Amino acid sequence: MNILLIGSGGREHALAWAISASPLCERLYAAPGNPGMEECAICAAFDPTDHQAVIAFCRENEIDFVVVGPEAPLVAGLVDDLAAAGIKAFGPSKAAAQLEGSKGYTKDLCQEFSIPTAAYRRFTDAVAARAYVQEQGAPIVIKADGLAAGKGVVVAMTLDDALAAVEAIFAGSVGEAGHEVVVEQFLEGEEASFFALCDGTTALPLISAQDHKRVFDGDKGPNTGGMGAYSPAPIMTPEMEERVMETIIRPTVRAMAARGTPFKGVLFAGLMITKDGPELIEYNVRFGDPETQVLMPRLRSDLLPALIASADGVLSTISLRWKNDAALCVVMATKGYPGSFQRGSEIRDLAKAASLDDVLVFHAGTKRSGDHILANGGRVLGITANGKTVAEAQKRAYEAVDLVDWPEGFSRRDIGWRAIGKA
Repeated sequence: MNILLIGSGGREHALAWAISASPLCERLYAAPGNPGMEECAICAAFDPTDHQAVIAFCRENEIDFVVVGPEAPLVAGLVDDLAAAGIKAFGPSKAAAQLEGSKGYTKDLCQEFSIPTAAYRRFTDAVAARAYVQEQGAPIVIKADGLAAGKGVVVAMTLDDALAAVEAIFAGSVGEAGHEVVVEQFLEGEEASFFALCDGTTALPLISAQDHKRVFDGDKGPNTGGMGAYSPAPIMTPEMEERVMETIIRPTVRAMAARGTPFKGVLFAGLMITKDGPELIEYNVRFGDPETQVLMPRLRSDLLPALIASADGVLSTISLRWKNDAALCVVMATKGYPGSFQRGSEIRDLAKAASLDDVLVFHAGTKRSGDHILANGGRVLGITANGKTVAEAQKRAYEAVDLVDWPEGFSRRDIGWRAIGKA
């Protein structure tokens, strides 16, 4: 098969690495891709937000299957447009992608179908939102309703922070994503990420992971798109995973089918494991970033048939096998992230880091300039290692991080601390 992978980040590099290993994959293209993906895919320089350009590329290159990595093209309806052109794709329809495209939509769905989640209210004006926040007090969670590239959620520990977040979102700090605000009860517990492939009726659980959202060690500082991840997450025992499937994932699949918008693709549940059990924080409708960078190295099975089965509605015929090893990913980011940062600094000695045993270097925000690799984003690299334990994977990952010569970059030094503390 000829495959087209849409995207250019660390998640897509990890997916390209896995898909390219499939015996079914004759040729893999990535649009637009990144320098790291050049080792396993042919990078195609066209704009994947132009749906007609995607369709034209598929026809010209006899593409049999499209895998859509990021959320924005899913929410924009790329899968629908491909289907209308007779091209098979992995990912949800525009209607089903609302599970990520609108936090309010998901909260309403949870309320209607008794899926456990934090109490909430939706607001379209700042005055009413501020009044509700003052009535509820802090800590409290303020969320922009739409897609905000990981920057639309504020976990406010003080009333002043909560009111400032409401003001900032309605003032346009996250653009169109902030036309509506969801104000949520603060949940106590431990976060985990859980993934399931879905085909509209069947949900096939993947393995758990846990990411680190805060920018600094000790889970301090502002939220980011994710500064690292590890798998497995010790809190996600087999019993807890089944409870998540029974109370959150399967009811969601049934609910979406009942609404006439069956969900096909990957459901990524951001969970809070509270003293009363798992509660849904939010859904994403694509693989996680940086969680994909630890899921793919642990996958023993061929990924591609599972993605095709999801699109074809035959997931019940698929089973996946996983390695017992742990995996851990450390994100290297440009200094200043998640605030303002400079692009264009050179990154050296990536080959030296990648040469270590059981280490993979996934590119996220890089570009090529001749023979040089330059930083071209906030989160730039995902240094991933396998090990028999999370602690062993952590040791290997940081050995590789320390080989990368990039003075303008930084990373957290404590990725995996929760799991290692429980060992």
